[in-house]
Amino acid sequence: MENKEEQAPVVLAGLELDSDEDFEHSMEEMLSLIDACNMEVVDVVRQKLPHPEAGTYLGKGKANELKEAVLQTGAAYCIFEGNLSPAQLKNLQNITGIEVWDRTRLILEIFSRRARTREARLQVESAYLQYMLPRLSGMWQHLGRQAGASGSMSNRGIGETQLELDRRHINTRIAELSRELETIKRTHDVQRAGRLKSTLPSVALVGYTNAGKSTLLNKLVEYSGSNEDKKVLQKDMLFATLDTSIRRIHTEGNKDFLLSDTVGFIEDLPHTLIKAFRSTLEEAVHADLIIIVLDVSDDYYRLHKKVTEDTLKELEAHTIPRIYVMNKADLLPEVNGDLPKIKQDEIWISAEKGKGLEELLDMILAKVYAGSETLTILLPFARGDLLNLLHQRAHILSEEYLPDGTLLKVNCPADLLDRFREYTYE
Repeated sequence: MENKEEQAPVVLAGLELDSDEDFEHSMEEMLSLIDACNMEVVDVVRQKLPHPEAGTYLGKGKANELKEAVLQTGAAYCIFEGNLSPAQLKNLQNITGIEVWDRTRLILEIFSRRARTREARLQVESAYLQYMLPRLSGMWQHLGRQAGASGSMSNRGIGETQLELDRRHINTRIAELSRELETIKRTHDVQRAGRLKSTLPSVALVGYTNAGKSTLLNKLVEYSGSNEDKKVLQKDMLFATLDTSIRRIHTEGNKDFLLSDTVGFIEDLPHTLIKAFRSTLEEAVHADLIIIVLDVSDDYYRLHKKVTEDTLKELEAHTIPRIYVMNKADLLPEVNGDLPKIKQDEIWISAEKGKGLEELLDMILAKVYAGSETLTILLPFARGDLLNLLHQRAHILSEEYLPDGTLLKVNCPADLLDRFREYTYE
């Protein structure tokens, strides 16, 4: 399904609940998700109910209407805007006669197609298997439920036997994936410790998918004079990138920092994916500063802001200092190109047009280097403890050995200044 002509036809089904104020936004988002999965919506079936039907999610009449839509359009898949229970999924597949996906299944499919690194592929597989495990019933309904046999399975049909074997295989595979991912996590922890030891501040870009995080990272890389090959993929598509990218941003005054671009968030991001991608998202958890990127031209950017902050809270990263970047502000008619606009920890910019980058960098440096000073100090060789402390906490600009000790030029954090002033070297 690489070409536009080969897009799989799907029927999109949505259930609007009486309490759902964002149903239209959710349906629009589903259209974007389906397009990101290289599928084409050929019909849409909607219904409004106070609550989902226990057996079929939709009402009986609307479920039959869905079946007719599938028959008339020749759809290959039926995709639901909400999440279905295992029983609802099984019943709807029986009614429509085709494969039925819910929102979580669709997002998992997109993630599986976007995953490039070994870690991302393992994480997606783990999340998919955890999603599939309770939904296995019904997959072998075409096989007999009763069969004569001997031994421990003598009272079980072929379908029931296959179901148990599948569950056993999936549980075994999930355990294997957990062990592999734990090994990768330990490697990342060592790498992260190395970056922390380098003393460069860490800044993480987070935000709703397609808000412009990768574009902003590329513009800052370009602005800092780094090579073109340091840029990351940017595309007007949901979940265009899954793997975390980390780049060193060079600034005047040797106040460099590490900038990471994480996977985009989305409303109702499957919990299994948050759990599976936790090691990837830990770049945000361990950051000195979080930049929340929002597409301010989107009517629902306030909802996107809430989703991002809720996800950060789930990751226990909600106490980290942050800057709100209101991106794509040039698309708002009331702005009239007057950018950037700055209000406390909020800055309105256009990453694509490069408007506001210098001011944003100033805000970042003011946060991550708050209260720090550049000192030239001479440490006696006997004070190896202080030298180690500097390597752990300060930004070493230069270091050389003199007969009387180690001469260093450092950007020193505010809380360490008093400890090193006595060693100031003129």
